[in-house]
Amino acid sequence: MNILVTGCHGQLGTEMQQIAATAFGNETNWHFTDIEDLDITDAAAIKSFIAAHHIDTVVNCAAYTAVDRAEAEEELCNKVNALAPALLAEAIGAKGGSMIHISTDYVFDGTACRPYREDHPTAPQSAYGRTKLLGEQNVMKACANSVIIRTAWLYSPYGKNFVKTMLQLGRERTDLGVIADQVGTPTSAKTLAETIASILKHGIVPGIFHFSNEGAISWYDFTRTIHHLAGITSCRVRPLRTEEYPTPAHRPAYSVLDKTKIKETYGIIIPWWQDALSECLKELDELK
Repeated sequence: MNILVTGCHGQLGTEMQQIAATAFGNETNWHFTDIEDLDITDAAAIKSFIAAHHIDTVVNCAAYTAVDRAEAEEELCNKVNALAPALLAEAIGAKGGSMIHISTDYVFDGTACRPYREDHPTAPQSAYGRTKLLGEQNVMKACANSVIIRTAWLYSPYGKNFVKTMLQLGRERTDLGVIADQVGTPTSAKTLAETIASILKHGIVPGIFHFSNEGAISWYDFTRTIHHLAGITSCRVRPLRTEEYPTPAHRPAYSVLDKTKIKETYGIIIPWWQDALSECLKELDELK
């Protein structure tokens, strides 16, 4: 099997490289690319790469994720989040291959009061959410053998993310305000990469699936737990209401995802969010 992974320098792409080195045998050939290796907005370049390397499956980890900046750069955001997935899906679909594409909880409006199922009506409230939803639709139209994975609150020991930012601020400040009225589930990029590996080993079952770690929590409680596990005691964390911290992009008040479908389809066991966080913090210490 020949697998193309895009966005290999991002959080999920980096974790996919770790998984590939340990979870698959010599019968799998991995091709990890980022913008310097393959421009995924260039249809001709994609087709050439897929043909030259006999790609069977595309795992698209690339995305425009600057949620607030996207409000002023929706055209660029759309190019990466909607056009590029369409081109990848068209190229791999034309040769009968498969695709795994990563999407987001931002395709929903965030007004629910129970975990979102895959069939819940979409209603994105931001440029980022609109472009990611269009990307989903484009992939499903162009490649019949596709899996869409919606996830949320992604973090890892690599790149920029909420966990690393809160660790830094907790060590630099004595006082920190964090949003307490937005609820979701943190997702370890490592556990998502492991789930993608399980899907590849099991075999693609086309459709939309939800994935995050288990449980639900606010950003405020998430920060308190990050500081507690990291032994940070000198920073007071205060709860804020969303209106006290305005941002250009609308953020969902509730974005907990129902994972029943992916667990039953692929037989996976999902770690609790705090266990996954503890493992990430240990890995961060080891990287130091």
